Amino acid sequence: MLSAVPRAELEWLAAHGSLKKLDTGEIVSRKGALVEALYIVFSGRLALFVNRGAGITKVIEWRAGDITGMLPYSRLTTPPGNTIVQEPLELLAVHRDHLREMTRECVEVTSILVHTMLDRARLFTTSDLHNEKMISLGKLSAGLAHELNNPASAIQRCAAMLTDRIEECEEAARTLAAVMLNDTQMAAVDAIHAACLAKKSVVACSPLEQCDREEAIAGWLADHGLDMANATMLADTEVTFEALNQVAAVVQGSALNAVLRWAAAGRAVRNLAGMIQESTMHIAGLVTAVKGFTNMDQAMVAEPVDLAPNLNNTVTVLRSKALEKNATVTLELEADLPKVRGYAGELNQMWGNLIDNALDAVAHGGTVTVSAARDDKSVVVRVVDDGAGIPAEICGKVFDPFFTTKPQGHGTGLGLDIVRRLVRHNDGVVDFESEPGRTEFWVRLPVAEG
Repeated sequence: MLSAVPRAELEWLAAHGSLKKLDTGEIVSRKGALVEALYIVFSGRLALFVNRGAGITKVIEWRAGDITGMLPYSRLTTPPGNTIVQEPLELLAVHRDHLREMTRECVEVTSILVHTMLDRARLFTTSDLHNEKMISLGKLSAGLAHELNNPASAIQRCAAMLTDRIEECEEAARTLAAVMLNDTQMAAVDAIHAACLAKKSVVACSPLEQCDREEAIAGWLADHGLDMANATMLADTEVTFEALNQVAAVVQGSALNAVLRWAAAGRAVRNLAGMIQESTMHIAGLVTAVKGFTNMDQAMVAEPVDLAPNLNNTVTVLRSKALEKNATVTLELEADLPKVRGYAGELNQMWGNLIDNALDAVAHGGTVTVSAARDDKSVVVRVVDDGAGIPAEICGKVFDPFFTTKPQGHGTGLGLDIVRRLVRHNDGVVDFESEPGRTEFWVRLPVAEG
């Protein structure tokens, strides 16, 4: 890297640097400690290892010819992790106290090192964004798997039960067909069939109420000398005792058993089919929300974005996390909310990080409120939680990279840093206010023109 610089500058580096040899496993710079020098690698290999919440990972590696450590004009003071020798290492260390003089005496070297610093900053930014996206994807995948498991399991259970219910319905229909019923009896059969197929009330019975209803119907069947095995299916319909008495007045014995079994089995088949339909609609809704959240079918270009589905999709994919804490997430959107200009995928990542943080902050049974409203030529999105609040002494650090108050392994310290970067990339502003019992993060984005 320095082969093309003037000999005089190389001699200056040699005169002000010290040659060091390190063995595999030795630490060149330690997390939290001051970076002491600029390091020019002659031979061997070293790497930076950072714990970003999911374990220690290698972020960057340097080999012979590379330069690392403290660079001219860099704001680096302490590294985000340990830099450890991977192969026996030989390097030249120029102490940081000499860097100001080096910028005056070694112009060509300084120019090369400034470019190196910029490349390093871009690498770290790209790596941080990629790592945070992978962690977000992992959380999304886990939440989505949990959300999909419930309706998928319901479909599996209903499909298994549906076979038995259809068989019961067919057998009851054959038995009923073999009974010679007159017109009066058929009218009573149609009436009890309609009563069983009546749409169930919106207010569901409690388990105790359902048990009482089943016992009452079983008692009625016993009083009429009928098969009490039909009690469970009949209790799951809206049939009334008045309707049961009306059909019992004109149809008796085995014929009445067949009528009630057929009517109840038909209702059971429809109930199971309805549950399957409801579950498949739930799955379809989740897939639609995830597709909208990830913007899989959209190019990464700035365009007018409708925040209503944008925010709704984010709330939907994070619903499983809210359920884990029994937390309530409410979405309040101003009517006729104008579109904003931005990158839809980046906006979703912003809302995802902010809502995810808010859910982490609230206690069990807490509340998170997400709102969006127009403010002059901007739209302001607010994420408010009723958690304990952010202590005043750390308020100035919340947007700093790698700063986190979460337990080891539960946070990378990059979420809010990335939110700020993405907000700026979308020409917006982000800030927050916090006090015990209320923390509000707000994002202001420009309204899309035209």
